[in-house]
Formats: sequence, structure tokens, C-alpha cells
Amino acid sequence: MGFFPVGAQGMTIGDLIRLLSDGEFHSGEQLGERLGVSRTAVWKQLKKLEALGIPLEAVKGQGYRISGPLELLDGGIIVAGLSRQGRQHLTRLFIEETLPSSNLFIRQRFDQGAGHGEVCLVEQQSEGRGRRGRAWTTPWGRALMLSLGWRFDSGVAALEGLSLAVGVVLARVLERHGLAPRLKWPNDVLLGCDDGGLGKLAGILVEISGDTAGPCEVVIGMGINVSLPQDFRKTIEQPVAAVHDQAQGLSRNQLAYELLDELLPLLAGYESQGFAAWRDEWNARHAFGGCEIDVLRGGQRLAATAEDVDESGNLWIQRKGRRECLAGGEISVRGRS
Repeated sequence: MGFFPVGAQGMTIGDLIRLLSDGEFHSGEQLGERLGVSRTAVWKQLKKLEALGIPLEAVKGQGYRISGPLELLDGGIIVAGLSRQGRQHLTRLFIEETLPSSNLFIRQRFDQGAGHGEVCLVEQQSEGRGRRGRAWTTPWGRALMLSLGWRFDSGVAALEGLSLAVGVVLARVLERHGLAPRLKWPNDVLLGCDDGGLGKLAGILVEISGDTAGPCEVVIGMGINVSLPQDFRKTIEQPVAAVHDQAQGLSRNQLAYELLDELLPLLAGYESQGFAAWRDEWNARHAFGGCEIDVLRGGQRLAATAEDVDESGNLWIQRKGRRECLAGGEISVRGRS
């Protein structure tokens, strides 16, 4: 197992952020000397920081600094934080500053004959996707975006409910830090907001390729809001929540290693256990169990009452006096206001 930082050679945004995050002011000349580049190159990177929404403070005669705390992902801290079992299952850990998509990165690793037990963490994605092809965007360094590859010997049927089990793992980790997340079928994690409602905290995307009855390769992608500026929240059309809303001191690196310590054993045992081992825990955190919901299916909006999920991860509902079973695919549910 190894940690492999990947990226372009020379000065990066991360290098600049590390220097500017120490609370001291740094002149353009000092930054250039420390990073081995010209003042012009530094100035161009400072402009990039502003474009990324990173809070930059400039004082004439003193220089620049980042005005708020910004924790960078650190592969060394993450690997050191893993238990012996976690390290046994981890093949490689990649830390990237920017990528089109961390899921795509791991899929390409599979194409190269690797990928199994490999994890990619990225500060910002330019083409991140959620379920049903929706865009998933977050400010630079303000989320935990994680993709994990795993090769299974069994077919797709043995992986039923996997995205729900991953949701349970994330909920467990967050609960250790005083949060009370709720799970929304089939792949979202919600958290209470100041207005008493629930906001989206995280999304889970499981992509499977290979033989439906034989070996297959799985990429599990997770996007977790850790610290979202108010200006960014205003650009999002749905209620959102972030870890630091309720657990301000929780480090992204700690969240990463605690999550991997639970996720890796989950995957190692999933073919033998299946979702049945996780069903009761999922239902105990069901955001809409017994509630009135809208089922969005093929352009239709159907009123129903949500029941529990079954051992395959399907959601049962009551509609017009009859019970129905919802499988995954192009179906979404929403709580009724």
C-alpha cells in the first residue's frame, strides 16, 4: 500500500495555499522566492485563488494571506490514521488538486489493470456528477470528494443495496462526532438545517461495469459537504447542509481516514454479507419512513407513503391502498412539504 500524490510539476494552487494559510502576510516577492517562480506567476495563481472563491486578504505594504482556515487534504495524515485492517485493504491512495472526476480517475485505473483497493481524493472536480447525471459542484477544498475502486468476483445481483450500505457507514462516522444524519433513499445523506428542515449533506454514486453474472468492477463515489460559504449556498436550488454546521472542529483528513476505515472492510465482506446485514441500520436512519412522499418516475409525480427498505435495498411504498416496491434506476423520492 502506498500514498501517491499526483499532479503537474512546479507550483500548484495547493503549494500557494499552504504558504498563505499560516496566518501571516506574504509579499508577492517572498512568495515567488519560496516557490521558485516569478512574481508574475504568483500573481496569476493569486487570481486563480480568487476565482475559486478562496478568501484572500490583501493589505498594501504587507502582502497576502488567506483570511479563513482552509485545511488541505494530506495523504500522510490519512494513511497514518488508518487502523491495521484499513491499511491491509488499501492498495493506493491518490491525492489530487483538480480533476474532471475522481470516479473517472478510478475507472481509468481499472482500464490500466489497477484500481482495486485504490482511493482517489480530490480538492475540486470540474465535471463531478451525481445520480441521474446531475452536476455536483463544491468550492475548492470545502468538501470531501472520495472515490474508491473494488473488484468483485460475483455478479451485479450480489451488490444490491451497496449504495445504501455506504450511506450507513457515513452516518456511523458522523454520529461519532455528534451529528444526527438521516438517509434518503436511494443515495443521499441529509442533515438538519436551522429552519428545522433537512438539507443535503452528501451524495453517493456507485458505478458498476463488467459481467452481470461474473466478475465486475465497482467505483464508489462520495461527495460530502464539509464547509460551505453562504455565498455558495445561495447558488444551490435545494436545501444543503455541511459537516461544519454542527461539528466545526472535525478535520477533513480525520473524516477521510475514519470513513475509509469503515468502507474498506464493508467492501471486503459485502459479497458474503449482502445488504441484509445493513438493512436494519439503514431503516433506523430512514429520513422519510412512514412519511408522505412524492415519487418522481418517468416525468410523473406520484403521491405515496414511504415504508422501509427490504433486504435487497428496494423501497416499499403505500399508494392508493396498495403496496409497491421501488427499485433503483431512474426513480427519485422527495418528502412532501
